[in-house]
Amino acid sequence: MSPVRVVDVSYVPVPAQAALPPEPIKLNAMEVQWVVLPLFQHILFFEGDQLPPFEAVVHSLKSSLAETLATHGPLAGKLVHLADTGEIAIRCSHDDGVKFVVAESGADARRLAGDEEHNVHAFERLVPELDLSVLPAPLLAVQATRLQGGGVAVGVTVHHGVADGRSLWRFVEAWAAACRGGVPPAAPSFDRSRVKLRLPVGDKELARSVLLKYSSALIINALIAMLKLLFPPPRANIMMGEISATSSMQRAKGGEREDLWLLGSSPSSSPTDDDDDVFLFFFADLRSHLDPPAGADYFGACISGCLPRLPARDLRSDHALAAAAVAIQEAIRDMEADPVGGWDFLTLCTGLSEVNSPYFNVSGSTSFRPYEVADFGWGRPRRTEPVRMNRDGQVALVRARDGDGVQVSVAMLQRAHMEAFKAEFFNAIVNV
Repeated sequence: MSPVRVVDVSYVPVPAQAALPPEPIKLNAMEVQWVVLPLFQHILFFEGDQLPPFEAVVHSLKSSLAETLATHGPLAGKLVHLADTGEIAIRCSHDDGVKFVVAESGADARRLAGDEEHNVHAFERLVPELDLSVLPAPLLAVQATRLQGGGVAVGVTVHHGVADGRSLWRFVEAWAAACRGGVPPAAPSFDRSRVKLRLPVGDKELARSVLLKYSSALIINALIAMLKLLFPPPRANIMMGEISATSSMQRAKGGEREDLWLLGSSPSSSPTDDDDDVFLFFFADLRSHLDPPAGADYFGACISGCLPRLPARDLRSDHALAAAAVAIQEAIRDMEADPVGGWDFLTLCTGLSEVNSPYFNVSGSTSFRPYEVADFGWGRPRRTEPVRMNRDGQVALVRARDGDGVQVSVAMLQRAHMEAFKAEFFNAIVNV
């Protein structure tokens, strides 16, 4: 693993003329859950003849980030606990700024951008570190790393309590447009009053109760972080790979998820009895499903969990693909009928873990187009990957670089499982 040397750390402020919310932006109940699981990281690799010298890249990234913060100012703020109300909120100030790390690595750019498999810990060194375990906590940091062979890695760390995948890529789109001198997308809205959960308990009371429910976990996380510093755990050999699939997989509402559920729940990766239920967990974007809609420009974590299930025997039968598609479509219909039914996603996942129920976790979306939106003026990224994967076997989806397929990134602890997954995946594509 090539060492990474930090060359400079600075802070990019919000432009003085930019207006910031005068009052703290209070998180809703859906977002407060992410205070326990805050880390959200992506990395973009650039290489090729269009790439300017590294110093010019850093200058362009910094100046365009400052320009972008004029409309994304809250991302330069801090997540704080409001002791007088017991709520979690974003507090904004022109005295704050976004951490910008400049680094160098001996890692080869073409290999990082082109290899099918990678140890995830090599990627972790290319994204900025943020201590999100204790409040007040920063919300955003970026890192630009010079790579061997003339390439550049741009890493982004954002607090998941204030951004989901759609928000992240809208921010990257705005930042990239400012960098290349293009037309930026419409300014986002950080107005939390747009999200109406419409549950029997009021929104504020619900957010406070969720925070109280998980507050002990915040203390535990802080203790665990301290113990890890004193007694570092052994580094797991987590491998990540990608497979591009054609858009012919998008046959049903729910898209590619039925194929992935089938493969991820196969005997090679999730041994279960035929009578056991196997679960698939994924998030649904609620912006257009709330009443009234939150709006496509809403910037936050506006997602709800979906949890279809099937007996293991159905996923091993000849009609597995059809059964999976039906179960996923039913879960999506349930979400559309009751959009906030799965808002308490952390309880859903914790319940499955406590009873050791097998479940397959799919994150991201094929509607995310990072290769299209992240053109900073040097062409599309050669590769983009999520850096943190929640569990062995998790899959992350984005639209592929060519725009026609699906990029599938899968984290697996054992190489045998990775090889079995790839073989079954390609077999499924051939048989479509």
